[in-house]
Amino acid sequence: MQRRPLGRSGLAVSRLALGTMTWGRDTDPDDAAAQLKLFVDAGGSLLDTADVYGAGDAEAVIGSLLDHLVPRDEVLIATKAGLTPGGFRRRDGSRGHLLRALDASLRRLGTDYVDLWQVHGYDPQTPLEETLAALDHAVDSGRVRYVGVSNFAAWQTARAATWQAAYPGRAPIVAAQMEYSLLERGIERELLPAAAALGVGVLPWSPLGRGVLTGKYRNGRPLDSRAASDHLSLFVQPYLEPRSSSIVEAVATAASGLGVSPIEVALAWIRDRPGVAAPILGARTAAQLSGALLSEELTLPGEIARALDDVSAIPVGYPEREGSTAVGYPERDG
Repeated sequence: MQRRPLGRSGLAVSRLALGTMTWGRDTDPDDAAAQLKLFVDAGGSLLDTADVYGAGDAEAVIGSLLDHLVPRDEVLIATKAGLTPGGFRRRDGSRGHLLRALDASLRRLGTDYVDLWQVHGYDPQTPLEETLAALDHAVDSGRVRYVGVSNFAAWQTARAATWQAAYPGRAPIVAAQMEYSLLERGIERELLPAAAALGVGVLPWSPLGRGVLTGKYRNGRPLDSRAASDHLSLFVQPYLEPRSSSIVEAVATAASGLGVSPIEVALAWIRDRPGVAAPILGARTAAQLSGALLSEELTLPGEIARALDDVSAIPVGYPEREGSTAVGYPERDG
């Protein structure tokens, strides 16, 4: 598998990452082990997790597999902190919470450092400078190699990256993990241009549109699917609507013409978008992951990529679209 730099950093990552959101919950340790071995054998290196995945169980599963199954130095571990499900506030970017969460993650992972540590969401109740100071401390202490953000708006990402770049010795923001797929292209309005300008690499989560781009919902909801799951059905529901269906049909048509699966087409499209470092694959089984990894061999022909661009295009107006004007006002300077 090819490697790419993560933003403007010295960290090279595999251009596909392995997600672990379901590990320890829907994916048992044996399936997780099979996925990790398959991924590493295929040349993958970046393993994505978070302290809240499975209430910590995903990190614990990873920790149980390192060294005896896969050497620690053969994988890059990316984890996140800052969400507080069930807490008195949804997000906590305070120094105390973040550093306690990091120590707990390291214990579960069975390692003394993580390669990438990301703030899982913007906390409006904590000064951003305090949150960023916690990232600096984590890097200075050797517990973290690189830092990033996740689910930050473009202005929040730009503020964080600019603040870190303004002072020598601070840990630069090198990654922004965001939802991005043919079904969700909202980050193209502001986040992607900001990330490109600031040297921040984008790690798309749910690159298969929460599973909808696989085509599994074209004729209903399979009983073993996320849409039929009590705890994930609301996660999938937003993309079970007419606009998404038209995009899924376009992906299926392209896949049929190329003799590949819809998964391969959707992943090849997102993988090769400007600014993308590594889409994060989330699979319940090794068989699912094996099918997704076939996308590494596929480069979409230009005409197919452009057709998918067109069918999934989002409205981009003032001021993002060059030359656009506000409704009701003639184009002018000033």
